[in-house]
Amino acid sequence: MNNRSVSNGGTDNGTNGEERSVRRKRFTRKVRHTSILQEELPITATKPFIALISLLGIAVLIQFLIVFSWHHKRHDVHVLGKKKQHTTKKVKSINVLDGASVEEEDIWIKDKEIDVLSESTNTKRDPATAHLIPHLPPLPPIVNTRNIPNSQTLISDTLSGKHPTIAGVSLILDNFLHALHTSNKQLATNGKKVQRDEVHEAFVNLAQEHLAPFETTYRNKSIFPIRDDDSIFISLASFRDYLLGDTLMGAFNQAKHPDKLFIGAIVQNCYGLNPYPGEEGVQCRTGAQVVGKNAAGRDQTKVSDAPPDRNGIEEFCTNVKYKKYCDRGQIRVLYLHENESLGPAMARYYASKLWGGETYFMQVDAHLQFYKHWDELYTNEVKATKSYPKAVLSSYPPGFQEENGGILDHESSGARLCTCTFSNSDVEAHIIRINSGANYHGDEEHPTQIPFIAAGFFFTPAYFLVDVPFDPYMPWCFMGEEIMLSMRAWTHGWDIYAPRKNWIAHQYRPGRMGLPKFWGSVGRLFGRPGPGFSNQLQLKLIKRVKHLVGYKDCCTREKLIENGEELALMDVEHYGFGDERSREQYLEWANIDVDANRCRNIKWCNQGELL
Repeated sequence: MNNRSVSNGGTDNGTNGEERSVRRKRFTRKVRHTSILQEELPITATKPFIALISLLGIAVLIQFLIVFSWHHKRHDVHVLGKKKQHTTKKVKSINVLDGASVEEEDIWIKDKEIDVLSESTNTKRDPATAHLIPHLPPLPPIVNTRNIPNSQTLISDTLSGKHPTIAGVSLILDNFLHALHTSNKQLATNGKKVQRDEVHEAFVNLAQEHLAPFETTYRNKSIFPIRDDDSIFISLASFRDYLLGDTLMGAFNQAKHPDKLFIGAIVQNCYGLNPYPGEEGVQCRTGAQVVGKNAAGRDQTKVSDAPPDRNGIEEFCTNVKYKKYCDRGQIRVLYLHENESLGPAMARYYASKLWGGETYFMQVDAHLQFYKHWDELYTNEVKATKSYPKAVLSSYPPGFQEENGGILDHESSGARLCTCTFSNSDVEAHIIRINSGANYHGDEEHPTQIPFIAAGFFFTPAYFLVDVPFDPYMPWCFMGEEIMLSMRAWTHGWDIYAPRKNWIAHQYRPGRMGLPKFWGSVGRLFGRPGPGFSNQLQLKLIKRVKHLVGYKDCCTREKLIENGEELALMDVEHYGFGDERSREQYLEWANIDVDANRCRNIKWCNQGELL
């Protein structure tokens, strides 16, 4: 019998029994061996334990992801403005911007997470600072706003009033400026001589389209929450100003708290040919420079080609000492072409809209020097007024001749704005101009009241912007903004004071310096060089001021409409007087006779009788 027949179920029972016995012994030994191995293995090697460890590992991973996400949100306070706050501790400082903090002081944080959701990003934001993010980049000129991501969402969030941001506001203004740029180019190339009325009408239509909805959303309320940290916003309107960089450096160098200083600059420069892709630009020109005398002994002037203007923002932001302020978003800038400048009143309107919730609002020119700790000095001075917080400090600062990098090395006695006159200039159409009066003696315990605000310098709590918003329908006006600002503030219940000391100085610029003026370039854009075309536009717009001030001979509502000047009245009711005191009371208080075109002596002002 062969092995094959046995292994495949042959009939030899003896052989099969032996084979089954051998197999049982082998199986028994295998089971016994396995049992012994199981008894000898540690518990950590068993399958149930390995499964348990795997589950625990997954749980730890999930916990790690939760903690990492929480840490990432904490980090995003600096990047995206998100912040989680609890009452579990008292903090010494709060980060306001990337790397910047307010002065150390005890601040209690609310007992719940801030839960304000952006409809566009679905991310939580700290309402105290969320509007500062994203930053408005200060460079490059003209196209800096084009580097802001999600522009349409930022615009709609701002116009809706739900989530306004500095970036959203700047984009709204930039859309207006871009539309104005396009409109001006069309008017300038339409093949016929441009008339002032069509230029004005185009402006009003664009303001109604781009600015009026924004104005309506925030009428009679603050765009942003006002911070109570003594921060200061400086409104800077700069027209081709070679001292802008020095002004910024002096302001930050001399401030006691530079981290609390924020700038809103409107830079109206000539950028030369091909300033950015897609824009051909223009040949820059000087102002009217004195080049000699004529036969009668009078100055002869000449306008010449010039290189592109210095950009003071670039000088400041590329300086290693000051770059951090630009990186933190403390320098907010809008640019426009100098030949599309609409004058100081409109530039100051734009600048006021770059305010971001700072405690104080300060308006100045772009060619100043600053005394040491000027910020604290003006803050203490406005608090020393009897009417604080509804108080405005204002003056014409003293002049300087020698440039000193924006630094003023001495203070001087303040002067009150106590006099006015009706201009005899045909260009200014008998508008009221204000002037200085008596100086302080130096022993006064408190600032005293004056009737006028100077557009070149005033300092006030920021709620002023709610009561007295800047008028977006005042293009081309060089005179008239000061009397309007004064009357509007006073009738809204704000008292005006002269600071007892001067802690800034101003470069007053006579014509012989040959510096360019905005009125010299407006007409050049439309092929009508010289100041004549700008003067025509100003004469049209100054009627808006005269209407509000109360000139009955020309500018009542009925007469303006009768003469086809109704565009000068656009939305005028929103930028007029308050109801705490009347226009008539102001004119009597300031001793102004509009009908007789006469300013009389204001005794109480010069003698410092009103606290």
